[in-house]
Amino acid sequence: MARELGWYASFSVAFGFVSIATGIFTTYGAVLATSGPRGIWAWPISVIGQLSVALIFGALAARIPISGYSYQWVSRIVGPVWGWIMGWISFAFLGVVLVAVDYTIASTILPELFQYVGTTQNAWVITAAVVLLQSVLVAASTRTTHRVNNVAVTVQLVGMITLTVLLFAVGAFTGKLDFAHLFEAGSVPESGYYALGGATDAGPFALAFLLGAFTIVGFESAANLAEETKDPARVIPKAMVQAVISLGVLGFLFLVAITAAAGRIDGAEASATPVATVITAVLGSVVGKILLVLVVVSIFSCGLVITLSGTRLVYAMSRDERFPGWQLLKRIDRRTATPLNASVFMMLIAQIILAVFSSSTDALFQLFSAGTLLPALIYAGTVAMYAAKRRSLPASQGFSLGRWEIPVLVVAAVWLAYELLIFRDASFRAPWIYVLVLFAIGAVYFIGLIIRRGRSGLTMPDMADVDRALDTADTAGRTPADTATEANAR
Repeated sequence: MARELGWYASFSVAFGFVSIATGIFTTYGAVLATSGPRGIWAWPISVIGQLSVALIFGALAARIPISGYSYQWVSRIVGPVWGWIMGWISFAFLGVVLVAVDYTIASTILPELFQYVGTTQNAWVITAAVVLLQSVLVAASTRTTHRVNNVAVTVQLVGMITLTVLLFAVGAFTGKLDFAHLFEAGSVPESGYYALGGATDAGPFALAFLLGAFTIVGFESAANLAEETKDPARVIPKAMVQAVISLGVLGFLFLVAITAAAGRIDGAEASATPVATVITAVLGSVVGKILLVLVVVSIFSCGLVITLSGTRLVYAMSRDERFPGWQLLKRIDRRTATPLNASVFMMLIAQIILAVFSSSTDALFQLFSAGTLLPALIYAGTVAMYAAKRRSLPASQGFSLGRWEIPVLVVAAVWLAYELLIFRDASFRAPWIYVLVLFAIGAVYFIGLIIRRGRSGLTMPDMADVDRALDTADTAGRTPADTATEANAR
């Protein structure tokens, strides 16, 4: 593959996947309900925690600048069995976060934009249509998908900055900003607000960390374009870290503006769509709706990138003959030059997940909870792998933590352990059930895979360009297993 992508393209992928517009619009209402306005102060701490994870991923990407998600990295560093497990978790995450992102459009933005009453039924139908449209675009053209994302990231940057500035300026001019509101607990009891909670419940402030933990994820997707990026060992770590920092700062300023304005708007905290309600109340219906359209564009683009990432992961695992139905899912359509079957499969999985969750009146909370739990598991596994294997990894080619490596590892480990402990709360029962069911399905398939082929049949090329290796195998008429064996022999 030609190395033609520069810093902005790499930054756009990381920024577009994270999408603060998506994360905040999705989770802000839940934070107000569980933690009150004061819950926004958990955001800076979450950003520091996720930044430590991004730094470790950057150090890893600089050592192994290879296409693919954690499935590819872990398969080559630890072994194919652990790599498959990480790939399956990543697949589960991409499926549920796609639905969570698209459900945001249907449940929080469009009702405010077009002034209709949102229900579980119309949210289901609209989300299903959005998922279908994104899948059609991804299946039709990967190049078009990247172009849409680049434009949408620019729109999101301009739109969110403009939106934040206008909220502060207009809110101050009209007297609709109440900064004292930032420190209030709202309807949440003051007693035990900062408590850690018990064995099956997390404290109110602890639950507020899910806002940042759900939003600041997906930055590692920039590493998926390593083999198409110029000087990837330097560019990709820089892009990931800068995306997290810029999103963290911009996101917090936006949260401050929204929360300060909410204190002077009657019914804002009780609204099913508090962010959209505040924007419309402060900026007026015309300007508010224009900016909400920009937010819809940003969220749609985020879902588009997730669809592309999920399709690529399914295709990559199928190409290695390690995914259910790999015989069909590894095929490339001659007309579109895309993994059409994998695109259709990802769309069907998203529709099934949507059907499971959408009958609940609390569907958005359940979706974003599952979409936070799964990446936390992925990050924890990858950080643990890096900590265990850091001395045996290849030398860094452009980015190193140096003497800060141990402190960053400690911060990341403490942060991820704390984040995972939040999910002991009884309100996360449904996400855990989803995760366990997906794990059980994966375990059954993987056991069968081991029985049929054995561990030796799962060997992967060691630090090799799997895309180029398998393209060569297809041209020569060899199997992926033959190519893997030859790569390992070299």
